[in-house]
Amino acid sequence: MGLKIRLARAGAKKRPYYHIVVADSRSPRDGRFIEQVGSYNPMLASDHADRIRLKDERITHWLKEGALPTDRVAKFLGKAGLAPMPVFPEQPKQSAPKKKAQERAAAAAG
Repeated sequence: MGLKIRLARAGAKKRPYYHIVVADSRSPRDGRFIEQVGSYNPMLASDHADRIRLKDERITHWLKEGALPTDRVAKFLGKAGLAPMPVFPEQPKQSAPKKKAQERAAAAAG
């Protein structure tokens, strides 16, 4: 049984609210879970105290039991100091101008 620490969506339409739960990796996103270990309210400002609430002792317990956090939850745990901050590879800049457009801009500027 693979354990995950992940987000389970709650809240109304267009008003998201997430519970941070420990669940079997095979169970559905909003389905059965083992324990609720925190909450995340993306509607609050990023510096608000209640945006992310974590139960530190329970999270460390589940991490020792072998539960793996998802990418978003790993970022929360890294900022809280409960786990090492995950390293994400640099994402490609798809909106950046392509090679020929960069060359034309460089020629026009210089």
